[in-house]
Order: sequence, then C-alpha cells, then structure tokens
Amino acid sequence: MALMLRSGLGLDPWDVFHQGLQRVLGLTVGAWVTICGALVLLLWIPLRQRPGVGTVANVLMIGAAMDLTLRLVGGPQGLAARIALMTAAVLLNGVASGLYIGARLGPGPRDGLMTGLHRRTGRSLRLIRTGIEVTVLAVGLLLGGTAGVGTVVYALAIGPLVQLFLPWCTVPTAAQNPRKG
Repeated sequence: MALMLRSGLGLDPWDVFHQGLQRVLGLTVGAWVTICGALVLLLWIPLRQRPGVGTVANVLMIGAAMDLTLRLVGGPQGLAARIALMTAAVLLNGVASGLYIGARLGPGPRDGLMTGLHRRTGRSLRLIRTGIEVTVLAVGLLLGGTAGVGTVVYALAIGPLVQLFLPWCTVPTAAQNPRKG
C-alpha cells in the first residue's frame, strides 16, 4: 500500500479514502488505515461477524507497517521506476492477501464486512465488494485522495492475483491433511 502511494500513480480504493481523510483531517495515512479498520469492525456487530486473531492483527499492524514503509521508502524518480514500484505494490498485495486469507485466522475488516453483508443480504460477493469499493473510492476522491492508472491496475489485477497465490498460501485443514498414526 505504501509503495503504491510512493509511486504517485494512484491508490487502491480504500487508500484513496484513507489519503483523503489524511488531507482533510490530518494524522497519517497509516493511522487512518487503522482507525477505519477498527470502525469497519463495528459494522460487523449487526452482521454477527466474528473476528479472529488475524482480524485483530490486520487492524493493528497494517497501518503501522504502512507508516513505517512510508518513512523508509522515498518517491522514485522517472516513470519507469514509478511503474516498477506500482507493479511491485500490486504483486505484493496479491501475495499478502493470499497469505492472510490462507492462514485461516480471520478475515480483514473490509473482507469480513463484504462476507457479512453477503450472508445477511443474499447479494453476490461481487456486487457487494464492488459497491463498497466504488463508495470508498468516490468519497476518497471527494476528500482529495489520489486515483490514477494504479487504481485501475489494482482493480483489474488484485482478484486474479489473490486467486493465483491463495492455493500456494492456504493452510490445509485437518480433513485435507489427516495425521498418519
């Protein structure tokens, strides 16, 4: 996420929102990642979603990691370096999503909101996720967040990348990996 911000080529929809909040209200982008993650968890209550240890870790660690990376990584010079940084960011986000979903320790706040709304409304995951993403993108743009080619690349690539990396990262269940006596 921080690498996408540093590329200057556009952010994923949630980070357009987080950056917009930063521009209007202050704090760091990472702080807004954490605050919004915690607030989204409150939306889980009426949906009867249950967080796992991975859910809590997501809320507490992602924003801090983003702020740390922003402190350590400067903005690249030249379009080729910016494209490379954006590409690396999208690929790493695909791997990271595969890792945290595959660990089976609880969904992130935004994914849990999506699955909770799906379960409660019966609407398709695609429709719900698209509605959430378009809403946070629109609000983020109104608040001054940055969208661009990176936003489009992320939107088109993240699903296929997660689908690619998830099988490699998924921890087998007991039924899939029975112990031999």
